[in-house]
Amino acid sequence: MKMKKKSNTAMNFRKQIQFSRLIKADGRLKEFNFLKIFGVNIPTYCVDVGDEHGFRYIFSLFNDGKCWKISGEDLPEWVMEAESKLKGEVVAQEVATQ
Repeated sequence: MKMKKKSNTAMNFRKQIQFSRLIKADGRLKEFNFLKIFGVNIPTYCVDVGDEHGFRYIFSLFNDGKCWKISGEDLPEWVMEAESKLKGEVVAQEVATQ
């Protein structure tokens, strides 16, 4: 009976960071869902939010080295107006997970 040789390779796991926040946008509370994206050169979060008609908007929030910015196409104005609140939530999360 042959014995299998044990491998010395260790698996590295990275904890997934995801969270949701209720933020007032367009006069209503909306649930914004954040997911940190690893494996990219710059800190990035994928964010999604729904509107009152059931449409979901998905966009990125990335740090260009100076500040957090929204990147996405065909986003409603209320998403862009909530940018400073979104930045604040991401900065708070980044501090909490360090």
